[in-house]
Amino acid sequence: MYVVWGDGDAATGDGLRERLVEKTAPSLFAAGARALTVDVHDTDASAAPPPVPTPDGEDALVAIVSVWIDAYDRRAPFERALGELGLRFAGYLVTESVYDDYGTTEHSGPRDWADGDRSPGVLTVALIQRPEGLDYREWIERWHGTQSPLSAELQPRTRYVRNEVVRPVTPDAPEVNGIVEEAWPSAGHVADPMLFFNAGGDQAVMNDHLTQMMESVNACLDMARFRTNTMSEYFVRSL
Repeated sequence: MYVVWGDGDAATGDGLRERLVEKTAPSLFAAGARALTVDVHDTDASAAPPPVPTPDGEDALVAIVSVWIDAYDRRAPFERALGELGLRFAGYLVTESVYDDYGTTEHSGPRDWADGDRSPGVLTVALIQRPEGLDYREWIERWHGTQSPLSAELQPRTRYVRNEVVRPVTPDAPEVNGIVEEAWPSAGHVADPMLFFNAGGDQAVMNDHLTQMMESVNACLDMARFRTNTMSEYFVRSL
């Protein structure tokens, strides 16, 4: 998975989306990519604000390029293609775990759109870190064993992909322990806390769900280093 940073402007993201889908993707396939997914912060995604704003003076997370290839150490042509974007990027070898997919929850039917089309709704994509001093096994238990089922119960997700970082593969890549992709029925579901926390218009329910979520999140994530943005999702080519 390649993380791309930029100025965070949605209009700039529209141009980035076009370059990634129309120019970069063919180069990646020519180099041997078996499958490709592009998440990008563009105008379609900007109707939903990111759950946590990017700190002032820091480049925003603007795209995730997920490439399925035969051997990670033969990735040079893929990185040359990404380098032509002229943006800072970093690559990570990950293990993918699809906790929920389209059609596995009550909030979405099965995927019925073609490769290359924008997925309905909106994504929130996050770079996460294990809190300092937290044992690896305990971190995985809190993230996978507690946070995943709790958030599935309390939030209207349509897809949830946990990508645990095995190691960075590009020089000077910042430390990232996980890359999380969560899909929602609409931008409104991200922008409205009542919808985001399945509260049904009840303030007391929303407060309770929010409290449970924050306790769980703070137990498994280093929130000082948490970075996120809203994105549009494109399955350019599925496996």
